Amino acid sequence: MKTLVLDEPGHFTLTDTPEPAGLPAGEALIRVRRIGICGTDLKAFEGKMPFIEYPRILGHELGAEIVEIGPNDRGLKPGDRVSIEPYMNCGTCIACRRGKTNCCTSLKVLGVHTDGGMREFITVPVRKLHKSDVLSVDQLALVETLVIGAHAVRRAQPEAGEYLAVIGAGPIGLTVVAAAKASGAEIIIMDINDDRLAFAQQQLGVEHAINVMDHPKEHLLDLTSGDLPTQVFDATGNLQSMNQSFDYVASGGKLVFVGLMKENISFSDPEFHRREMTLLSSRNGTASDFKWVIDQVEAGAIDTQPWITHRASFETMIDQFPGWLDPATGVIKAVVEV
Repeated sequence: MKTLVLDEPGHFTLTDTPEPAGLPAGEALIRVRRIGICGTDLKAFEGKMPFIEYPRILGHELGAEIVEIGPNDRGLKPGDRVSIEPYMNCGTCIACRRGKTNCCTSLKVLGVHTDGGMREFITVPVRKLHKSDVLSVDQLALVETLVIGAHAVRRAQPEAGEYLAVIGAGPIGLTVVAAAKASGAEIIIMDINDDRLAFAQQQLGVEHAINVMDHPKEHLLDLTSGDLPTQVFDATGNLQSMNQSFDYVASGGKLVFVGLMKENISFSDPEFHRREMTLLSSRNGTASDFKWVIDQVEAGAIDTQPWITHRASFETMIDQFPGWLDPATGVIKAVVEV
């Protein structure tokens, strides 16, 4: 079967690998139809992803179709369209026992810790399949990325009317926006790229936009009548931005780190205590987040139409991939068609 392998940072190979042989109990054979390209994939290509080893088959944002499946209590059958929850958890550790499967102590994420879906077929546990009779394979490939923002927002539990700032108008920041809009919070988007800010306002209906190169704290104070936002989500994965984000949170507010990077974060402890700030990290998502996102997209509460801006086939992806790292190309979400 056709397979794309990231041999080392900066170098993909299109090759043939054996199709899965046999079907272990509790698993299903899946035909991959769409692969969303995530910031994790881009960082892996650049050699900046802390959890990855090479060579690796990337791909964890998958819109797929069931080819073969045994008896199951989920009502799933061959031909069903599914999104795949790519977080392979152990089920027995302290996190799993408490329902926090997204941060299992031995978690293996498809396309990161173990080979993923940049191939024609893959076997996955039946419990990791999320079916929709309504959504297209394009939309199903977007579910996992939307889950990232949904999980972060559902952890922070914003309330209607409170000011919520999202730093980073890339794909992950925009998933935070998509989920936060359901809460009724007043959303502020922040970035250094005016085109991305415009996309967030024009396509996602964000109320306020701030370029962080132009005195961002002053603008935040003006927008919030001197209070600052009570919730701030940093989705940049940038050390300077994450360190700076502490300054943007209102007294008694919450700061949520959605982005990931390798360096150590530093902040003023007296100022952190003075404001009794709550600091949260957010990693991946859970089965309930997948259900929530699918329900929201099926109901039209999250509009997926603006998201996919670039497409490639298996045969053309290798040439196009480096360009997707350049913000000037206007990439929001690139999708590979299998």
